[in-house]
Amino acid sequence: MPKSSRSLSALPSQTVKPLEGLGLRLRAHRVHRAWTVAEMAERLMCSPNTLRALESGKPGTSIGLLAHALWLLGQIDSLDSVAPAPAELAAKRRVRRSAAQGTAGVIAEGERDF
Repeated sequence: MPKSSRSLSALPSQTVKPLEGLGLRLRAHRVHRAWTVAEMAERLMCSPNTLRALESGKPGTSIGLLAHALWLLGQIDSLDSVAPAPAELAAKRRVRRSAAQGTAGVIAEGERDF
């Protein structure tokens, strides 16, 4: 039984069309390698219907399955170009420390007990 989600049924065409294009490109890579749907599905460890959904650009397919398919097709590096972080955010990157860690470089009293 397929998953049902109001958010997926309300997707605007501006999001559906790029997904369909991505699915077509995945299919083109598979066909270029002369892999059948059954062979690719076996490599992905999914059903042929799930692979067909991915290649059709169905928005409910797993992002993990997409990443796995890109890896199998030698295209995993293409994910790095998806939604790159704005340069100003990358420059302001902060590292959070929990309060339990204390001050950096200071050995807590409980750590001295050997």
